[in-house]
Formats: sequence, C-alpha cells, structure tokens
Amino acid sequence: MNTSRKNIVLFGQAGAGKSSLVNLMAGEDVAGTSMDLKSHTLHWQEYPIKFDGTSYNVFDTVGLEEPQLGIPQFLDAVENAYSLIQELERKGGIDLLLFCMRAGRLTTTLQTNYRLFHEFLCDKKVPIILVITYLENEVGEMDAWWKRNEAIFRDREVHVAGHACITAIRGNFPHRHEESRTTIRNVVKEFTSDGQKQAWNGGDNLFVSLMRKLRELLVGNGKPAKKKMVSRLTKRCGMSPDVAKQLADRIKNDESEGAT
Repeated sequence: MNTSRKNIVLFGQAGAGKSSLVNLMAGEDVAGTSMDLKSHTLHWQEYPIKFDGTSYNVFDTVGLEEPQLGIPQFLDAVENAYSLIQELERKGGIDLLLFCMRAGRLTTTLQTNYRLFHEFLCDKKVPIILVITYLENEVGEMDAWWKRNEAIFRDREVHVAGHACITAIRGNFPHRHEESRTTIRNVVKEFTSDGQKQAWNGGDNLFVSLMRKLRELLVGNGKPAKKKMVSRLTKRCGMSPDVAKQLADRIKNDESEGAT
C-alpha cells in the first residue's frame, strides 16, 4: 500500500461536473454537487479520497467563468490563489492537474484556464489530463469524442499528457458510469505513480506570475490599487505588511524580471 498522499488540482468550467468527477473517483459521495453561485476565481475546496490502496487530496478549484475580470474578482483571486499555493506547498506540491470540460466547444475561456493553471500555477512542470464529461449519449465508444476533436486541441496549443472520455452521471447508463470510474482511476494512477513527479516549487514567484496573468484580464483600464492588494494579503492571508507590499509591487511592475 502506498502511504503517501498524492495531490491533484481539479479545474474547469462551471457545469462540467467537477464534483461528480470527485465522487466518481472516490466511489462515494464526498463532494456536494449543487452549484455555488458565490464561488470566486481560484476559490478551492479540498477532498481527501482513496482508491486502489492510494490516498489522494483533490483540490477542486474554481477557474475563470468569463474571459475578463473586474477588480473585485481580481482581489478575490489574489486571496484564493495565495491560500491555495500555501496549502499545496504545505502538503508537498502538485502531482497532477485534471482539466475538466463538458463535451462541446473549446472556448477562449477554457483555453485561458488551461494556461492559467498549467503555465502560471504549475510552470508546465506538472502533467495535465483532460477529462471530457457528459459523454453518456456518445454513439459507440466514449473515446470516439477525443479522436474527432484531438486535432483542434493540438492546433490551439492545448497540450495534454493524457485524456479521459467519461460520464460522471449514473442515470440510465450504469455500465458507462462504471467504465468511466475505471478509466479515470487508471489515468490518475498512471500519471501519479512514483517517479512521475517533477519539481513544483510553488512559492512567491509562481504567485506573482499567476496574478500578473489575471491582471491582464481586467476589464477596461482600471487596475487594482496597490493598497487594496496589500490590505487583502495582510488581513485575509495573514501576510506581514512588508512582504505584502513587496509582492504587490512585483505584481504591478510588469517590466520587472520574470514578467510574463
């Protein structure tokens, strides 16, 4: 039995069935499936699950729901991203990204979420698996969806280490539901096996990189005042004022070394 917990970050569009995916992997209902309309960008919920002798921490995160952000949403994201990175560091980093999307079109917002998590949170150092949901009515094998659409992802430079075409809804398709459980568990095991993990350093550099990317998405010419960022980092994230000011300066200084 593997005693070390693997850390999985799950992200994707609202309505893609992320909570149902967590429950599918767990083999029981551990995540509520009602939509939280108050969720904010990079808000996250952790679910400990276990299957086939290995324990996992699944961090179900809220990605971008729109291609642009307002200043209040940006400040929420600052707080949520910092707490997420801190918790991931505390638990040993990220082993796997699961990018969850409902079968359909690869939208601009989905592409931005891919870059936000894969490039800016994980510095391209963590394997990413695309999970396509709501395929219970797919004619023939569910994997046929990927064979039809793979070239679109490649053309748009959404590169993934693997994929899983599934349904997370039992409904009238119990056979496909069980097949999907096997599929997602196998792909998770494959890409979190010992020796797979690369170095994910986390830390302030990735936090700054992530916030700079989000700052590019702000609507119009409005930019969050430095003092608002500092206030959020000190009051809600428990950061010292000096460190908060340094990070806020780095986020705002697009010309500094390492800007993306």
